[in-house]
Amino acid sequence: MKTGSMKIHFIGIGGIGLSALAKFLHNDGHKISGSDIKQTEITNDLGTNFGAKITIPHHADAVEGVDVVVHSAAVRPTNPEYQKAKELGIRLLSRKEALKPILEDKEVYAVGGAHGKSTTSAMLASLIPESNALIGAISKEFGSNVRNYPNNRVVFEADESDESFLNSNPYLAIVTNVEPEHMEYYEYDEERFYNAYRNFLSLAKIRVINAEDEFLASLDYESIKLYPSKDIQNIEYVLIHGEPHTRFEFLNHGSFDVFGLGVHIALDAALAILAALELGEDIEAIRKNLLNYKGIKKRFDIVQNKEEMVVIDDYGHHPTEIKATIESLQAYKELRGFHSLNVIWQPHKYTRTIDNLPAFVECFEGVDELTILPIWSAGEIPVDIDLKGAFSRYKLTMADSVTKEDCVVKIMKDGNIVKGYNEGLVCSFGAGDITYQIRGEA
Repeated sequence: MKTGSMKIHFIGIGGIGLSALAKFLHNDGHKISGSDIKQTEITNDLGTNFGAKITIPHHADAVEGVDVVVHSAAVRPTNPEYQKAKELGIRLLSRKEALKPILEDKEVYAVGGAHGKSTTSAMLASLIPESNALIGAISKEFGSNVRNYPNNRVVFEADESDESFLNSNPYLAIVTNVEPEHMEYYEYDEERFYNAYRNFLSLAKIRVINAEDEFLASLDYESIKLYPSKDIQNIEYVLIHGEPHTRFEFLNHGSFDVFGLGVHIALDAALAILAALELGEDIEAIRKNLLNYKGIKKRFDIVQNKEEMVVIDDYGHHPTEIKATIESLQAYKELRGFHSLNVIWQPHKYTRTIDNLPAFVECFEGVDELTILPIWSAGEIPVDIDLKGAFSRYKLTMADSVTKEDCVVKIMKDGNIVKGYNEGLVCSFGAGDITYQIRGEA
C-alpha cells in the first residue's frame, strides 16, 4: 500500500492480529479507523495512542469516506459495515488478502508453526533490535504487538490457520514445528495442510527449521536444520533477578540465558539465534540482546508474584502447548519451593475440545487441582461434551468463572465462591476471556 495517503478502516480492529496491522499502517503514514463489538484495552490503545476513530459496536456510517476496508476472518457479509462498503464500491480486503500489499515491499522475517511462533517472533525481534515487528501477542519488551523503525525490515508472525502465511512475502522463514490444527479450514485434508507449509518455505530465500520435527526433517531444502537433542546442551533453570530463565549451551556459541522455563523455550531461542546469525548479527550482540526478551503477555505471564503465591496466565489452548507449560510450571514450582500447582482451564472452541479430548485429558498430568470453566465458543454452535466425566481422574472443580481479589484467586459457581487459593502456584490456561478473569478485570 502506498505510503501516507490512504484512509483505512478495520472491521474487528480489537483482535490482536488486525490491531497489529492497523498500528503498522498508521506507522507507515496512513489514517486508520476501526470498529468492534465491544470496547477493550486494545481499542482504547488504538484511540488514544494511534488517533484511530473507534466505533462501538459496528455501524454502517463508520466506513463512509474511507479508501480501503480490511476485515477479520470472523466478519460475515451480513455485517452492516461490510454491506455499506460493498454498496459504496470501497475496496474490501480480508486480513489475509491485505497482507500482500502491506508486506510486498518489505524484507520480511516470517515465523510460522503450530506452537511457539509468537515467542520465537518476539525473541527474533529482540535479536534484531532495529527491526519493525508484527506479532500476534504483546511483547513485554516493547509493550505492544507492533514495533516501528524507519526501515523495511519486518519480523512477522505468520499464521497458518487460513494459509495467510503464503501472503507474507518471506525473505527468511522460520518454522518451529508442524502439527495438524485448524483442520476445518483445510477441509480435514492433511495433504493440503502440509502442502501449505511446503509452499510457505519455498517462498523464502533463507529457511530455518526445527529438524527434530518429523515432517520438517523430511523436506528436501537447502535449509539450516536444528537438531536440539544434539545441538542444545546443559539446559538448566535459574532465577535471574527473581525471574525464571532457561540457561543452555548451543552449538559452539557458548551459553545463553532466556526468559521462561522449558526445553521448548531453549528450542525457540535457538531458532531465533540461527535466524539472527543468518541475517548477519554478531554472536555477542545476540547473547546480550536475548536478555532484552522479557516474555510475551499471556504466555507464562506472571500476573502476581508474592512470596506465598504466584499467579500465571497462559494462552495455551492446545494439548501440546499446555503439556509443555505444565512441565515448565513444575520446574518453577521447585525453584520457588511451592508445594502445590493448581490449574484453571477455559477450553477454547468446541471443535478443538472434541478433536483433542484424549490429549487434553493427558496434558494436565501432575497438577494438584484442576478447575474447568465453560467452553469459550469463539462463535461456534454449542455441543454437549461431558468434561466432568472425561476428567474424573483429577481432583476436579467444574466452575462458572474465576476472579482475583486482594491477592486471592476465587473460583465461582452459581454466584458463590466454591474455592479460594492464597498460596502456592496457580496457572490459568485459555485463549478466551480467562486472561481478564484471572487478573480480576472481567
